[in-house]
Amino acid sequence: MSTTIETPQADESCAYCGSRVFDHDPVCVRDCTDDCGSPTYFCNHACLSAHIDENDLTSGDTCEWSPE
Repeated sequence: MSTTIETPQADESCAYCGSRVFDHDPVCVRDCTDDCGSPTYFCNHACLSAHIDENDLTSGDTCEWSPE
């Protein structure tokens, strides 16, 4: 799986709260289970965490460990 690195536009908005990402501590996320689609930008980890919680994105995605 390969991706390209791109810097977002200076006025890029947070996918969660709509703030400009560069006014804060931006985070870029890609879904690389399906061709590494377009990046999604969040202005900080709090917005990313809230987005994950509100969309229940961790359900069914935890690692399973078995000693066998």
